[in-house]
Amino acid sequence: MIGLGTILNVSTIVIGSSIGILLGNKLPERINAVITDALALVVLVLGGLNVMALGDRPFISAVGSSATLLIVLGALLIGGALGSLIGVEQKLEVFGGWLQGKFGGNSNDAGRARFIQGFMTSSLIFSIGPMAILGGISDGLGRGIDQLALKSTLDGFASMAFAASLGWGVAASAIPVAIWQGLVTLGAFSLGTLMPDAAISSMTATGGVLLLGVGMRVLGIKQISVADLLPALLVAPLLTTLVAQFV
Repeated sequence: MIGLGTILNVSTIVIGSSIGILLGNKLPERINAVITDALALVVLVLGGLNVMALGDRPFISAVGSSATLLIVLGALLIGGALGSLIGVEQKLEVFGGWLQGKFGGNSNDAGRARFIQGFMTSSLIFSIGPMAILGGISDGLGRGIDQLALKSTLDGFASMAFAASLGWGVAASAIPVAIWQGLVTLGAFSLGTLMPDAAISSMTATGGVLLLGVGMRVLGIKQISVADLLPALLVAPLLTTLVAQFV
């Protein structure tokens, strides 16, 4: 069944968040803060591992060793400019606020900000990364949901930990995950082809940089507008394909 992987992923996020909220209400605030910091550090590690895709052999073979970093930089600059013009970050925050108003019940300003923070942070973490893209493509091509099943397991535990401190906003992140991975799956199902390895590597490295930004946000180091940089994930493979034509 096409789309089963995304359905599984959405389910684990909701279930994990529900368990996390039940546990979080029984844990001291200090423990919740430590858990959130630990997850942020793991996100930084994942980001660093993804950035290492800059050294992937297919990527280097396609564009040359000196161009890989420049492509990621160009994707971030172009994608950031596009995202800022569109207002991706602002629209995502407004959507999170709308969800809080619909499903979060009456809440004070602190509760609303907590819901939006949980929604924004979780949406970015669960949507950025190669498994969301490669898993969606594999599902769309009918090659199985192994990658999305693994991602679902990881997201389930992560949502449990995040929801313990950030609440129901984490569960609401299942909505953008469903939309994004669903579109990737449908695109693969319609086109019937995989992206070249070089394009996937460029997208992975770019996603790694964005994950580093998410980790810095969660740690409170700097509130980087990561959502405005999301179009870079689409720009990176396009730039890779373009540069490869001239190398």
